[in-house]
Amino acid sequence: MVANYADRSVLLPTVSNKPRLTAAEKEDYFHHFLENKPVGKIDSRTIEIGCNTAVDAGLYTFTFGTTGAQVKARYTYTYKWDGRQWLITSHHSSAMPEKN
Repeated sequence: MVANYADRSVLLPTVSNKPRLTAAEKEDYFHHFLENKPVGKIDSRTIEIGCNTAVDAGLYTFTFGTTGAQVKARYTYTYKWDGRQWLITSHHSSAMPEKN
């Protein structure tokens, strides 16, 4: 997963208060996040594509296989085209503040 992020990217994760700036920090977050066997579903999204940049923002729901717990969250990904591939430059995800 970390290979999808640009070298100078930021991850503001869903279930952690710590910003992840380095590849090692991102790997640590995803290692622990994936231990809970999450399944994600995009509930709504808007995608905007520009010249060598893209933004994907919306809502998604994670269901954790280990507990059955659900987290409804909002997200924003920004991407850049590096001449070979699209890489994530920023990823913000936060739990929805209001319970439905």
